[in-house]
Amino acid sequence: MTKMRGEQVAETAGSNTLTQDPHAVRERREKNLEVAIGRQVRELRKRQRLTGADLTAMTGISQGMLSKIENGVISPSLTTLQVLANALRVPLLQLFSGFEETRGAMHVKAGEGVETERAGTRAGHQYQLLGHIGSNNTGVVIEPYLITLSDTSDHFPTFQHEGMEMLYMLEGTVGYRHGDQMYRLEPGDTLLFDADAPHGPAELIELPAKFLSIISYPQQK
Repeated sequence: MTKMRGEQVAETAGSNTLTQDPHAVRERREKNLEVAIGRQVRELRKRQRLTGADLTAMTGISQGMLSKIENGVISPSLTTLQVLANALRVPLLQLFSGFEETRGAMHVKAGEGVETERAGTRAGHQYQLLGHIGSNNTGVVIEPYLITLSDTSDHFPTFQHEGMEMLYMLEGTVGYRHGDQMYRLEPGDTLLFDADAPHGPAELIELPAKFLSIISYPQQK
């Protein structure tokens, strides 16, 4: 017997416990790079019970220079940082671990999404890109679209691309194909799928149809 969609979701949730805590608060990081490096050098030195004189003897960096580095008042060269990292027996990148990099955000007001075209689209298929953040530290790119299929829409070859995609139906009804399966999507329905399989709206049942499409894929290295 075919399982109902609600049963499938419940079974998936039960077998794959979501372990990420969205409310976890990370330790606050320093937004000034020099200060962040200085604090990390001082903390590592004290953790290893080294005095400033000890670290000076190990690195050849004067105590006056070391004091300026630890207090974040100068920007040390990469060579100096590598010498400190070697003396403190840590990877060079660890000296940057307390720095808070700028995180991107994009706010798009209603009706201000950028109209764009995707390969395979036809007349009457309106795509509005709702935001885009390119290079970032997550390793993932997200593309959110608001897609409108009007009564002038015609059918088109299915899409197929890397990543994952989620659809959320806002208005109208379509028969959406993913691989060999057909899903009837009505307002409030969600479809999450591997986008590497052929997919796309195959039956335009009630128009106009409007849905959100959120695509995620790895950044190009």
